[in-house]
Amino acid sequence: MRIVVLCGAESLERYVSLESGLSVAHALAKLGHEVEVVDPAAPHPVLAGPTRDADELPRFTSPVRLPDRDEAEDRRRIFTALTRGPVLGTLRSADLVFLALHGGWGGDGHVQSLLEMAGIPFTGAGSAQCSLAWDKRRTLQLLPHAGVRVGPWTAHRTDDGHLPPEPVALLREGPVVVKAAAGTAHETLHLVCVEDELSRVLHGMPAGEEVVLTPYLPGREFSVGVLGRRVLPAVEYVFDGPFLDYRKKYAKGGASHTCPARIPPRLERHLREQALRAHRAVGLEDTDYSRSDFRCDLQGEPHCLEVNACPGLRTTSALAHAAAGADLSYLALIDEIVSLGKHGIGHHEH
Repeated sequence: MRIVVLCGAESLERYVSLESGLSVAHALAKLGHEVEVVDPAAPHPVLAGPTRDADELPRFTSPVRLPDRDEAEDRRRIFTALTRGPVLGTLRSADLVFLALHGGWGGDGHVQSLLEMAGIPFTGAGSAQCSLAWDKRRTLQLLPHAGVRVGPWTAHRTDDGHLPPEPVALLREGPVVVKAAAGTAHETLHLVCVEDELSRVLHGMPAGEEVVLTPYLPGREFSVGVLGRRVLPAVEYVFDGPFLDYRKKYAKGGASHTCPARIPPRLERHLREQALRAHRAVGLEDTDYSRSDFRCDLQGEPHCLEVNACPGLRTTSALAHAAAGADLSYLALIDEIVSLGKHGIGHHEH
């Protein structure tokens, strides 16, 4: 097959996406596909290929510190690349577009909707499912109806500086986590213990910012991947500190993964069942893949934190570790995602 890998783009996870995309491209070339790597936000979007030789593809490692970028300019480039000109021609001529985008327009459904309108087949979730999973408020509202446990939470839009009563009430029960209401929250995680601290955090955010506030769960943290009809083994994150922020998640030595997780079989079964329910709750199907994250309370009961419809695909990602726990190599994982994408072509074109 001729496959174009889309990666990079404009989000905070741009560089993680580039690392994912080039890891995917190497795997695809080793699987015998002709590969071209495109970053739609770059001034020169074609990063590599077309080639069937994995040795011709560059490697990329995500920086720990994020360079500043002009998001508006990046998005202008993405829209132009995906709606006209040579990049659109490249995408149209491919048998499949492999999405290795994380966050931003690649995570919230914008890119998926443009590909859908152009009738271009791609891997992973469709635009509606990405949009839903991207919005933590909508996800948290839906999950309990699907039998997925979530803790108490409240949403707030930063505005006039007054502390709303709901977060204050949560804070009286114990420490509270403040995170962005949309997208990946690792850049905007705050742990607050007193009202003055909560006030400082909320006032320090841009006016109009949507945030979700939840009680801090002090227990173990797990991630469970769903690959088509298969639920992968639970992965445990091991890290120092109260939670997994951007630096711990992506820096070398910041966090490690354990899979299979060292947990009782009953908890393993429960986490996998909850992940499948969460996957389906946001509209994901047997042609999609996802990663759901869980954190345990003091009693060891897991609560679902979020569903990620565009999970990371680095060779060191949680999904890759979960696949390995199911005796799937990284190449086999990428091959399976391609197969799911091919199966979903009719679904994405409508």
